[in-house]
Amino acid sequence: MSIKYAILGLLHYTDMHGYRIKDHIEKNFGHMWTINFGQIYTSLKDLEESGLIEVTEIVPSDDGGPHKKCYRITEEGKKDFTRWLHSSPEKQMLLRDPFLLRFAFFGFGDPDRAVEIIDDQIKMYEEQLERRTQNLSRWRKQSVYVRLIADLGVKFNEMYLEWLKQAKEEIAKESEELFVKKV
Repeated sequence: MSIKYAILGLLHYTDMHGYRIKDHIEKNFGHMWTINFGQIYTSLKDLEESGLIEVTEIVPSDDGGPHKKCYRITEEGKKDFTRWLHSSPEKQMLLRDPFLLRFAFFGFGDPDRAVEIIDDQIKMYEEQLERRTQNLSRWRKQSVYVRLIADLGVKFNEMYLEWLKQAKEEIAKESEELFVKKV
């Protein structure tokens, strides 16, 4: 997913500061994409230099608080976003998950440790599924597109949890069988 267009899309809803953009992406698009602050702020700077967004400085009140920059999409940004929205997707879906790379090489390590790591993933995805399920009713009140992407997030989460549990079971079983053969 292009950071540029994710930011422009979010700014269609409302003006936002960088932290809120990152937080929104993590909470609502985490099943599709991850992003770090460096990527956000580099992209915001590029978008501003290209005239696709404008920045307003927010000075903290006398009570304190952080100095913030609030970003707003420009008319040129809306036109660029619309061109992108109507074009064909660039690539097929890529699933980039550091856990899956590690998983591919678990056969070279300790199966008991692999099961522990899988248990950690199961716990993380169960917590994520709980959050997504709690937010689903709110997202279902949005447009059909937002509702459908929220449904996809829940279904993906459920499918991934099912696969993790199956993987754990099969690895534990194989490990047990190898232990019995050694004895």
